Amino acid sequence: MSAAGPTHVDPSVRWGAVMIGVGVAQFVVAMAVVQTRYAGYSLLQNYVSDLGNTSTSPLHVVFNVSIILLGVLAFVGIGFAWSGFPRGGARAVGLLLLLVASVAAILVGVFPENVNPPVHDLVSLLVFLPGGLGLVIIAVPMRTGTHWAAYREFSAALGAVTLVALAYYVPTQAANTTWDPGLIERLIIAPILIWAFVVSVHLGRLPRFSRFHPPGGG
Repeated sequence: MSAAGPTHVDPSVRWGAVMIGVGVAQFVVAMAVVQTRYAGYSLLQNYVSDLGNTSTSPLHVVFNVSIILLGVLAFVGIGFAWSGFPRGGARAVGLLLLLVASVAAILVGVFPENVNPPVHDLVSLLVFLPGGLGLVIIAVPMRTGTHWAAYREFSAALGAVTLVALAYYVPTQAANTTWDPGLIERLIIAPILIWAFVVSVHLGRLPRFSRFHPPGGG
């Protein structure tokens, strides 16, 4: 097995891939459904978290349960899929950052924006910043010779979009001058969700071996 990355992966990686993919898919569907019941909701002006506002969102329970489920499935899925990513210190740092983002996503659902705004704002930032950094860092070991070489620029680019959008979003939010805040927030979140779903598909397609009958074993 190459030090650059596994040539075959444990079957548990596929379970992790399923969890990550299902987590993202159900969250995207939940957002779409909740938006249809939120009168006057604007993708450009409304925050994603408005969908979980217990005072204004008719289906706030659906959104909050969905984002909690996203965080739980992402956290457990990353744990299962860990060995499927290319080896190296950057793998550990990148995936740990994504685990932080997963826990923070759970807390976003536990603390809706109108229930505890300071905590909600903090945990939202802990989704955005570690998520973007995690994508950039996990791209480092995706070198030629691994099953991830084609995903290196993809991961880095999506992480960069998140971080650039976040760099604009945070100071303008503080000054209340953000242009189309709903759009900017989606430019932060969408790359992380897209990356997670695409990576879940790739993880599910990696060559696997039985833990009882590894390649070259008797």
